[in-house]
Amino acid sequence: MPRRTNALATWLQRLDQGEVAVILTHRGDVGDRLLRSLKDLAYQLTDPDSVHHAEDELDQGAVDVLGAIIRLGARAGVDAVCADLGCSSQEFGRAFGELTKRALAWPEGATLREVNSVRAAHARPRLTPRPPAARRRPASPASPAGPAMSTVDGVARLLAHCERENFDARYTGGVATPEIRRVARLLRVTDAVLRLRLELAVEAQLLGLERGHLRPTRHADAWLDAHPGVRLTALVAAWQRMDWRPDPEQARAALRDYAGQAGAELRRSTLAAFSADHAVVDVGELVDELVWARPAVHEARVTAAVVAELEALALVADGALTPLGHAVLHGGDVEAAAVRLMPAATERAVFQADLTAVVDGLPSTALSSTLNLVADLENDDTARVWRLSAGSIRRALDAGLSADEVLLRLGVVAEGPLPQAVEYQVQDVARRHGQLTVTEVACCVRAEDPALLQEIARTRALHPLGLRFLAPTVLASVAPMTETLAALRRAGYAPKGVDGGDRSIVERTRPERAAPRGERGQDRRRPVLDDVELAQLAVRLVEQERQVVGRGTPRTNAARMLRDQNVFLRDEEVQRLASALVDGRPVRIGYASGPRQTETVLITPVKHLDGVLTADCEGGASREFHIEHVRAVRAPGG
Repeated sequence: MPRRTNALATWLQRLDQGEVAVILTHRGDVGDRLLRSLKDLAYQLTDPDSVHHAEDELDQGAVDVLGAIIRLGARAGVDAVCADLGCSSQEFGRAFGELTKRALAWPEGATLREVNSVRAAHARPRLTPRPPAARRRPASPASPAGPAMSTVDGVARLLAHCERENFDARYTGGVATPEIRRVARLLRVTDAVLRLRLELAVEAQLLGLERGHLRPTRHADAWLDAHPGVRLTALVAAWQRMDWRPDPEQARAALRDYAGQAGAELRRSTLAAFSADHAVVDVGELVDELVWARPAVHEARVTAAVVAELEALALVADGALTPLGHAVLHGGDVEAAAVRLMPAATERAVFQADLTAVVDGLPSTALSSTLNLVADLENDDTARVWRLSAGSIRRALDAGLSADEVLLRLGVVAEGPLPQAVEYQVQDVARRHGQLTVTEVACCVRAEDPALLQEIARTRALHPLGLRFLAPTVLASVAPMTETLAALRRAGYAPKGVDGGDRSIVERTRPERAAPRGERGQDRRRPVLDDVELAQLAVRLVEQERQVVGRGTPRTNAARMLRDQNVFLRDEEVQRLASALVDGRPVRIGYASGPRQTETVLITPVKHLDGVLTADCEGGASREFHIEHVRAVRAPGG
């Protein structure tokens, strides 16, 4: 590494202020007001973390050229690299220019040198051609409200599910893929859609972990009561903080924290590829273009998944940037754009004779709560469709509502009078509901019809209840009342719970609220210099180098070069070797001639060139010494 750093420093010394400024602009992470010399800059430029960050900005062609330089080693020249990659000198020149302006490779005579790259070492042995630019057309007005409403309503339904039923999470963090699939089936969405909505809800502080289960947080109630545009704004802000890389083929455990900003940069750069004025004709062409332009960040299937996220959040529609996406990308008023995009929540539903309820737009919290209680969501599109069934109506009755109360609630949210078919269905289910009553013994099952209890007692699925007759119309159960009710319902019956006074027990649970995970803190990095400050730094470094070379004495200049080429010697040893070189006087050096082997040699320096010292040794023999291997410099008698 010292030899590579010294070679880079020597190349930097040959550049002018503008060329150094270009490097600092493309490697802004190394810009520091405390840099004292170009040698300090070379050390920063060869830092592995900085090199890795710079490689993230390379296109595929530059990565291929850098990989060829690494493979060829000392044989790397322009002609050799072109032959290795099968490319023209023009293609090589463009790619090599990308490397030099980032100081990842540079010429050293007829040879090409490079930094210690790890990623490019595995580059393909051919030059990847640039794909055709993605075709674009003038953007046409397109309303992205439909996908946005679907996402906002989907998160609301996820919150309702987590309030009513279990959504298990690991105590170590994350949600297992089988659990994702189970809940996705219940909510009638794909695994990928549920995973996105789950991540958005957690990142927006709407869901939290409570005793191994996901539960709505205290923020969820305020979010559900807000205007749909405000709700969408919260989800967009959460999306901007998501730093995981979506991969449909290798889905990670949801909610797990992963270090790094790869996912955040992937999302930001994908959004930046879209324009508000011109729409992409084929998104696949844009994905190919992004993968070639930044292979370290983009991958075909991952980038395509991010495009799906952009469309789900109404940041992109019909291949073009929406006003909301423009506000996110350029720091505009995101909430104002989201409120303009999202219509106010719908308070009414249209009930039809086929027992469906149709909502045009995003349902309000009250409407959604009523419909989710009495009906099941059948279609989640711009127009949402709920269907009433015997099971869904029975669910409302189990919650403590009477038939009249169910019809009253439906009438409040109905656009016009309820169809007779809906009223008949509710009344019919209500007549059968409660034919069985359950009371505690552990609990008793009672019915006015003895034949019905005989049938229940013979049902094999109910044998675990240990049912036995206390009277022709009374069965005793060994299980608690809640377990007995659940078992009877699974067997297809419609019992209701009553207390000792024959009063109906309302099965209502108090909603649990979990603590939010909390927003992750922003990375604390040193301030990045702006373009003007980087240009000023380049001028200072180059001018300082020229002053040293122009005004210093031969001994000073020699000491400066020796210091740049050796990191082991103390200042007084460097000065002693510089004096011996200028004056031609003998000096005794400790020289690392092999692994764990150091020899002491009395030399008289003759010439110093490119880090190699030519000297006369005792006995008159001439020998070359690499400056970086000198470990000590003493006086001739030392």
